[in-house]
Amino acid sequence: MSLMSNSGLILLLAGMSLALTSCSRVSAKTNVDKGDDVPVRAVQAITLDVPVDISAVGTVEPTDTVEVKSRIAGQVERVAFREGQTVTKGQLLFTIDRDALERQAAEQRAELTRDAALEEQARAVAARDAASRRQSESEAETAVQLGKLGVISGQRVDQLVTARDAASAGVHSDQASVEAAAASRKADEARLSETQLQLSFTHVVAPITGRAGAAMVKGGNIVGDSGTKLVTLLQITPIDVTFSIPEQVLPEIQRLNARGPLTVEVTYGGNSPREGHLAFIDNAVDSTTGTIRLKAVFPNADGALWPGEFVHVRLRLRIDPSRTVIPNASVQDGINGKFIWLVRSGRAAMTPVTVMRTYDPENEPVLAVIGNGVRPGDLVVTEGQLRLAAGAPVSLMNSPRGAASQVPGGNSTSAP
Repeated sequence: MSLMSNSGLILLLAGMSLALTSCSRVSAKTNVDKGDDVPVRAVQAITLDVPVDISAVGTVEPTDTVEVKSRIAGQVERVAFREGQTVTKGQLLFTIDRDALERQAAEQRAELTRDAALEEQARAVAARDAASRRQSESEAETAVQLGKLGVISGQRVDQLVTARDAASAGVHSDQASVEAAAASRKADEARLSETQLQLSFTHVVAPITGRAGAAMVKGGNIVGDSGTKLVTLLQITPIDVTFSIPEQVLPEIQRLNARGPLTVEVTYGGNSPREGHLAFIDNAVDSTTGTIRLKAVFPNADGALWPGEFVHVRLRLRIDPSRTVIPNASVQDGINGKFIWLVRSGRAAMTPVTVMRTYDPENEPVLAVIGNGVRPGDLVVTEGQLRLAAGAPVSLMNSPRGAASQVPGGNSTSAP
């Protein structure tokens, strides 16, 4: 009997549950019919000039990097700049002791003076011997004529001819001495010029305008002549940003960039976007990644972009004017494709839409660019869609016109 009672109780409870469920559905339907509005949030669809961008992660790189090195050996006398300072081209950075070189230059000047005097002396001797040769030649010619007439003896003629030949040989010797003295003087000049060049290397100046890094040597340190690095200079105004894009978009980028440099925008650390232009497309695709390397140049007048930083890059290909956009979060996937909920005359209406693409503005919600299904000014439900049914009355929890301003864009318009 107890078993029978329990079975009856279970059946009774089940029947009551079905009855209550039926009553609840009837009551819910009655409440909807009586006008219980579903609270939702909505915004107006607007028209917007939508950029077509390619996003990537880029690396900030200096436009130019120079390792300043020592070209002579010696002791560093002074470091003439502050680490981290922006230096200009030609500015003094280091001075190296020049005493030894100055002594060497003084010795070479003395040698040059001596050799110049020897050259002058050799030229004077050559000039004297040349005059003697001319006299000997005249006497020899006269003696030959007199010898033919029998006025003087043949022995005397031979003596004068021999004297002429000796004078000629002496002149040739003098000329060789002059050339040797001149060569010695030129060698002295070359050595002095080399020493003066090395003296100029004792003042190490900046080869470019850029920001100085840490000084690798201090005053009193000894540097060698084998290219000791003293400091590294980075040119950061302007500055480069390198990034990679898929090879599939390369033809379009080449075509558009041929008309004029494409605009590149970077953002970093929540700061305002910086705008530059595309300056370089690499000459080969990386076969391991299927990407190609690009480089953009930015003015960076305030030095905000810093070498080595990672930045978010947007390469702008074009701008599609007057596109209808709505928040991408309002678009839902159904059996027959994508759809949204609209508010029309205070009631919910399910509408299929065609989404052409999405647009992700910086620090703003993602937008859906609509091909058809929505017109500017339509009220698009953004919150509360799960409680909606076709034709259900709705109440707005926000001002749709105020919400429309949440959709970013410079040239946006909405229907009245």
